[in-house]
Amino acid sequence: MGYFRGFIPWIVAGFVSGFVDWRWGAVCGFASGLLLLLQDRRRGVDLDALILEASTIVYFMVVGAVAVAQPNASLSHHTDVLSFAWLAVTAWGTLAIRRPFTLGIAKRQTPREFWDMPEFVRVNNHITSAWGTGFTFIGVSLLVAGAVNAPAWVGVAAHVVGLVGPAVFTKVYPARAQARLVAAQVPATAVPQ
Repeated sequence: MGYFRGFIPWIVAGFVSGFVDWRWGAVCGFASGLLLLLQDRRRGVDLDALILEASTIVYFMVVGAVAVAQPNASLSHHTDVLSFAWLAVTAWGTLAIRRPFTLGIAKRQTPREFWDMPEFVRVNNHITSAWGTGFTFIGVSLLVAGAVNAPAWVGVAAHVVGLVGPAVFTKVYPARAQARLVAAQVPATAVPQ
């Protein structure tokens, strides 16, 4: 649930934009992102676990300011591509500075004694890479689909592939990595012949 929670403002913004307009979508995305961040901080969640939330707030603050100042801006037709580009930059940027955005989230779900293990960081590097790849895939797919006037199902399919793939990877990969680590630590004499 920790990974999904960070996407709530994006879902709210998309929903509101689809039924009202992009200005209200940006405002609601910003408000829901800020509300979630404040709730987490009141609960004592460390800032390193809120990188996605902070990035989300900055995105909706900038897009919201443009939306309110220039409601007819051409940006309104490209927020789908821009939002996934922003998420991709967030994921790849956190990897570049060696602070994958999933690390803080994983710390909320993992006992402290594992946090400094290289394997723990490596797993989160891979998970963040999966999300960065998914976000990049969606952004590029939407950009190309828009350029060639592809049917709407192409964008829907890109969203499904780009979000379900990393979500499944996030669920499955840590357990597999842990199983490999446990297997590597078992002495050869302890394995039945």
